[in-house]
Amino acid sequence: MRVLDLGAAPGSWSMYASQRVGNTGRVLSIDTKPIDRPLGPNVTVLQGDAIAIGETPLAEHGPYDVVLSDMAPSTTGFGQVDEIRSAQLFMRAVDVAAMLGTPGSGFVGKLFMGATFEEARSHLRERFTTVRIIRPEGTRRCSIETFLVGLGRK
Repeated sequence: MRVLDLGAAPGSWSMYASQRVGNTGRVLSIDTKPIDRPLGPNVTVLQGDAIAIGETPLAEHGPYDVVLSDMAPSTTGFGQVDEIRSAQLFMRAVDVAAMLGTPGSGFVGKLFMGATFEEARSHLRERFTTVRIIRPEGTRRCSIETFLVGLGRK
């Protein structure tokens, strides 16, 4: 399996994916922040903006069976602005997953709940056959973070 981890720092999801795909799998981790911890011999780390970097460096390591996006905007303290920026990152990550994913591949992405939620979920539904909402148990009750999962890239 090949996994693309967008917004990978500090590296926890990449480390988990590395263990799951085993020695024959590959993980590409990208973030604007450096990732200083060792993630495993099957992980390639790129430092840069996953959205601005363009598809070429990402495509060179693909296609991907799973695309993960834990990207979040630098928050401003203005809820509506942060929600909109989160949705923009989420939808761009969905587009990357649709372009670089294998047929039937999966996507998991973080999204701030808010007025743009339905638009973001519809964007995911257009590209994946099954869409699920997941709120991990460890998430604080007051947190606006949630994860949307897309299964079966169209």
